Amino acid sequence: MDRFILAPLAGYTDKAFREVATALGADSCVTEMVSAEGLARDSEKTKLLLDRFDGEERLTIQLFGGEISSYERCIPNLLKYNPTVIDINCGCPVPKVVKTNAGAAMMQSPKKITEIVKLLKEETNIPISVKFRLGWDFESINYLEFADCAAKGGASALTLHARTRSQGYSGVADKNAFKKLKSAFIGSEIKIYGSGDIFTPEDALSTIEAAKLDGVMFARGAIGNPFIFRQTKALLQNGRYDKVSVDEKIKTLLFHYTLMEKYYGEHIANREMRKHATAYLKGLRGSKEAKDLIFRAQSFKEYEEALTTLS
Repeated sequence: MDRFILAPLAGYTDKAFREVATALGADSCVTEMVSAEGLARDSEKTKLLLDRFDGEERLTIQLFGGEISSYERCIPNLLKYNPTVIDINCGCPVPKVVKTNAGAAMMQSPKKITEIVKLLKEETNIPISVKFRLGWDFESINYLEFADCAAKGGASALTLHARTRSQGYSGVADKNAFKKLKSAFIGSEIKIYGSGDIFTPEDALSTIEAAKLDGVMFARGAIGNPFIFRQTKALLQNGRYDKVSVDEKIKTLLFHYTLMEKYYGEHIANREMRKHATAYLKGLRGSKEAKDLIFRAQSFKEYEEALTTLS
């Protein structure tokens, strides 16, 4: 069973990052969110998000869209990528997504998710999961109703990000909601996952144990820290885990760079790895000088040289 999953993260969970996370113990990974309408229109930019890394056997493709017709029309192109699971994004709070009635705006139309899940399940015969929030805001907490609607459509898994749309990524996730959600599905075969404020292996296991969840999705907690998958499994199995050495962080950062360069070319690797490098190096002695050099680096060799300030 997939227990520890790399969550969909726009701008981060491309095939290079998914490959790193998988190598370090992620049970499965989710793509960046993919526009159902863009996929229906065969958009080249959209298709780039669906490419698997070399040897990637399991892949959850996350779709977003506010119109049922978009999902229906995207199915022929979607099936070309042979997804292991199809996930529906009902949690993104970003205005440009919400204004299209997609993402967290779906929380305002619970019955629509029933129709979307039912459509995809019947037309693809692929497991469908749904990721959602507590509600639109604190005056409209409806995650239990929403989860029930997704289940009625035939969802195999539900993931709750325990914040409202109005909170965005601020404030504190309401982890008591995980218990209520799991309790609502006692006796059901539907898998229940938690997301939100899971930054350490201890966070992950305490969240699972407190609510008897089937697993968790690591989102911001995995950025610059893909080691969290391996560490969480070690904590679960042995009651302890090893800290990550500076040397391993450097080697992993450079491995991540080589994958970015392999899949997207040197120019994009130089640019896109800067945000990942900032996260990998957070809190390390000498990191300020290293990051300054990385932001000027134009090659793998210059990235490598920048990291010598840490040793």
